[in-house]
Amino acid sequence: MKSVAFAVSIFAVVSVCTMNVSAQDESFSITLDPVKHGSIELDPPVPADGQYPSGTAVTVRATPADGFAVDSIYYSVPGRWGAMYHESLTADFEITFDQDKHVGASFIEAEEVAHVSVKHNIVYAQPGKKPLKYDVYSPQGASDLPIIVIIHGGGWATNDEDVMRGLARELTKGGKFVVCSIDYRWIGKLDGDEEPNSMANLIEDVFGAIAHIMEHAKDYGGDATRIGVTGDSAGGHLSASASILIEKIGDGGFGETDGVYQYRPTYIPEGKSVDEVREEMLGSIKAAAPSYGVFASDRLKDFMQDLPQAAAEATAPQSHIPESRVRSVPQYLTLGDKDSLIRDEKVQAFADALESKGQVVVYDKVAGAGHAFFDWKPNDTTKATFRKFGVPYAAKMKAFFEQHLK
Repeated sequence: MKSVAFAVSIFAVVSVCTMNVSAQDESFSITLDPVKHGSIELDPPVPADGQYPSGTAVTVRATPADGFAVDSIYYSVPGRWGAMYHESLTADFEITFDQDKHVGASFIEAEEVAHVSVKHNIVYAQPGKKPLKYDVYSPQGASDLPIIVIIHGGGWATNDEDVMRGLARELTKGGKFVVCSIDYRWIGKLDGDEEPNSMANLIEDVFGAIAHIMEHAKDYGGDATRIGVTGDSAGGHLSASASILIEKIGDGGFGETDGVYQYRPTYIPEGKSVDEVREEMLGSIKAAAPSYGVFASDRLKDFMQDLPQAAAEATAPQSHIPESRVRSVPQYLTLGDKDSLIRDEKVQAFADALESKGQVVVYDKVAGAGHAFFDWKPNDTTKATFRKFGVPYAAKMKAFFEQHLK
């Protein structure tokens, strides 16, 4: 028996050592994407075999050509809808190799960003593994300007605030708005949290970000009493929710008591109560521009099949539109007529529901556009789509906000 036990012990030790050596020897490939209008430098440089040992931290620095500025440094991996980009909007980015990755940089004409200064990665809360943050786009010399809050899309499960930077730049042109582009938790356990994040949690994050932005509005050159919200796809749902579900902010919990569905913002300014935050938002959030979003409970259940009916109803802005005589919240809606995810009749139903409550609503159908035309990513196809459809409809959105955030 002793010899058998000894043999088993030796086998276990050898197996563990083999596993450790294997892990240490593992390496991942890097593919450098073509770079236009600038250059990148990697430290340490790319090995001759194009493979970095597992865990290697590589600093990527970007240098723009004359007349250009850094748009982003990025790496990409396969994602839910093709390449999933992880970006830094600054001139250097540390990337850790834990899987095969594409690496590159995007540059933009300097005149396209000369009008705006950007504060990156302002953390407003960390309820789980991921710090929740936003970027602030302030026109040069901004003071007491209305604020537009952008909420990104991605099926509530991908992307971050960086994907909306094209829209942020367009909305700040002319110097009439400060723009804050926010991030939020991903649904379920996609952030790596032990407990799954619910749709209610995401809405609470949006309210928390807005509370933080309002608290620091003057630092950004903004006016906390004049706020508009916009977003696309999942962000369309969340921006409509942020403008319509404010009355449901409270301390009662979400579904913890039968019939009670309230949202406690992820961030509450020190010295303020939840009730005070709700009342301030009721007076400050004055208009919304939710683009190609999901607004009714039946469609929310289509996308989130494990969402209980009562929770779906509570997170559906279409079910809670206030009468305009109680609270006016004008809405600007857009949808591409080639959108394969969101149907015209569903957006029209939301528009009709708004009108039935006396709310001002403008619904623009964008000829030739598919889904996500307000997105900006470091690839030529997405940029071209944004320039073709996003730019002109950002101008219409800006005119809408100018009218309603006076």
